[in-house]
Amino acid sequence: MSIWRKRLIGLLIAAVVFVIDQGFKAWVVNGLRLRDVHVIELLPIFDLRWTKNLGVSLGLFTADSPEGRWALVAMTAAIALFVFIWMLRERKLGEIAALALVLGGALGNIRDRFTMGYVIDYADLHFGNFRPFLIFNIADVAITVGVLIILARSLLSRDKPETNGGHDTAPGAAPEI
Repeated sequence: MSIWRKRLIGLLIAAVVFVIDQGFKAWVVNGLRLRDVHVIELLPIFDLRWTKNLGVSLGLFTADSPEGRWALVAMTAAIALFVFIWMLRERKLGEIAALALVLGGALGNIRDRFTMGYVIDYADLHFGNFRPFLIFNIADVAITVGVLIILARSLLSRDKPETNGGHDTAPGAAPEI
């Protein structure tokens, strides 16, 4: 598969993640009116719970002022640009797809913060009062899965010589997954 086709697949994955994230947020806010009802119990361990997230992961860098908001927009946009450039430089589809998940999720959350001043979070996984995760959204899931794939692929491919039928593979000729 050509590198251009792999890049196109990456861009499509990022776009699909962005559209699903934004569509689900619109449905939760406008269709379910979660902002008004605050909590909808779906399962004993999973609720939809309206949350305005003024910070980033784990409540870091809370932006409770206009300056803080725009600083977070700029910081996360710079990170998204870095991920986009990294994605364009990658040659393996697995890495491109993982980076595309991160990019699509990041763009979804950046759009929220840019347009509303906060990120809409709604997914609440809990076991009674124990919450192993903070309240999150589809963009957060995409970012987390993408990062975990990048880490796993990095760890699994570390220090392993590439071989082809028992013979060392020529530089640049390794199969790309």
